[in-house]
Amino acid sequence: MARSSGGHGKKYLAAIEKVDPDREYTPQEAVSLVKEVSITKFDGTVELHMRLGVDPRHADQVVRGVVVLPHGTGKQPRIVAFAQGDKVREAEEAGADVVGGDDVAKRIQDGWTDFDVAVATPDMMGTVGKLGRVLGPRGLMPNPKTGTVTADIGKAIEEIRKGRVEFRVDRTGIVHVPIGKVSFDEEQLLENLGIMVDAIMRARPSGAKGTYLKTIALTPTMGPGLKLENTATTELRAAAS
Repeated sequence: MARSSGGHGKKYLAAIEKVDPDREYTPQEAVSLVKEVSITKFDGTVELHMRLGVDPRHADQVVRGVVVLPHGTGKQPRIVAFAQGDKVREAEEAGADVVGGDDVAKRIQDGWTDFDVAVATPDMMGTVGKLGRVLGPRGLMPNPKTGTVTADIGKAIEEIRKGRVEFRVDRTGIVHVPIGKVSFDEEQLLENLGIMVDAIMRARPSGAKGTYLKTIALTPTMGPGLKLENTATTELRAAAS
């Protein structure tokens, strides 16, 4: 199949020549090849993209959940914790970068969003709730369904540090989620892939009809994506469970 250069540079063109666009790769082949076709000078992220047979416009077809990847994501997230009393020390000892209440809320209202995850104890949701317009569109709003609103705030922060990842289907029916870095070895990527696929498959909503899993792909931060075999990849999750 002929390919257009599409204005891409030499590195991308060299990388894309290594990928057969008509082939579905086994997970083992894909995690090996995705490392080869990454063209960033920095340690790029490996992302999993799963196209699902759902219409997220309907509440009973929304796919979301959390999972702790055994090897983490390779990124240390900046964590903001909303807490008071004894929970302040608990959050600090667990590794939160910023801990507070009204003072932190004011910083956020004034435009500060230099963090990756926000967690809160239930008694702080009166304060946090006022930040919905800022945090909501950025996917940063604490939510009890994802474990980011909890009385056990120390445990939540520790899990995030270890590699806890939240996933949610976008409006086009695709889940985009990191499973590690290009520098990870193949076994680490395979284990993370298996655990993540398992979590997304288990999160099948009640309203999903027909074929739930349509396509799976792996892609580096910069570089061509690789289509995966659905059956081989879902069998991989069974081994990881």
